Amino acid sequence: MPIQVQEFECREGFIGQITLDAPGSLNALSGSMINEIQTTLDQWTEASHIAMIVFRGAGERAFCAGGDIRQLYGALSEPDDHSAAADYFAREYRMDYTIHCFPKPVITIAHGAVMGGGMGILSASRYRLITPDIRMAMPEITIGLFPDVGASWFLNRLPGRLGLFMGLTGARLNASDALRVGLADMAVLPEQADSLIARLQDERWTDEAAANDNRLFRLIKQLEHPDYRALPESELARHEQSIARLSAGEELPDVVEKLLSAEIDSDWWQACINNLRGGCPVTAWLVWTQLKKAQQMSLKDTFRMELAMAIECTRRPDLREGIRARLIEKDNAPQWSFKSVAEVPESIVEQHFLPELDDSNDPMTWTDRAI
Repeated sequence: MPIQVQEFECREGFIGQITLDAPGSLNALSGSMINEIQTTLDQWTEASHIAMIVFRGAGERAFCAGGDIRQLYGALSEPDDHSAAADYFAREYRMDYTIHCFPKPVITIAHGAVMGGGMGILSASRYRLITPDIRMAMPEITIGLFPDVGASWFLNRLPGRLGLFMGLTGARLNASDALRVGLADMAVLPEQADSLIARLQDERWTDEAAANDNRLFRLIKQLEHPDYRALPESELARHEQSIARLSAGEELPDVVEKLLSAEIDSDWWQACINNLRGGCPVTAWLVWTQLKKAQQMSLKDTFRMELAMAIECTRRPDLREGIRARLIEKDNAPQWSFKSVAEVPESIVEQHFLPELDDSNDPMTWTDRAI
């Protein structure tokens, strides 16, 4: 089973827990995992005995390192038929939207690597708890995709063009960074995660979601925080002024050039810039455009836009080439369809945002709740 589904009995009511259980792949989200999570969420939506749900990841190294890229590569390898790849994205986005709109409190306790699809689950949750070893990123530029799973929504809510910087560079954030910019709510020690479940089991929960949420909020606030002086030093605290200054501008090629030419002595910064330098130029344009377009969009329309983008990515060569170079043959020398952002035609970028999906042509099946 790629996930574990458990129901913990409390003094009154139950807690539902979903554990991503593929530690060998860093709990990467396969199609079967997504299907089982969606089925479980649908069942628990209507189950009056379930008061709240918890997401966790098995193993010591990761909550979830993203989508199952190797499985996606297999789907992209089917000649002239990438419908399976497009269907994967549609089901993943529906799952994330369901978590965003879930009518009961959702807690995610994330540790280790939290990237791509893992960020989708964490960001959709009502309570986002992280352990001090967290490593958080949206690194899609390295494989020719784009920050998806609702990233157009949550990256737009970061300060100082940090969302743009994260999308362009795949910047890796630590626990202090995540807390600093609001991508997580609280740090907890690993042993506190189990004790939290035990503490929740000692409560009486009802079928009133609002009352349960109020009580849960108070209980989580009572958790003992780790000594924040013991958390890793925030890279963003050191670099956020440079990020805001260099990422400012009205033309993407100018922003990219400023970032690439900045002389900043930092291993963290250089890792970010190396991702940008070796990343997919089309992806850079997608990041730039998706964040602009999503500023006035509802959450549902954001996911619809991202689905159109993902479907176009399955049709073009960059995504398959990026996965080949980074994960299959591992030569780390992808041959992108364009060599620089300046060479990417506007028509190529625009094609990723068509068709504009609505109720008449949306292939996803949504829940009735909307944001």
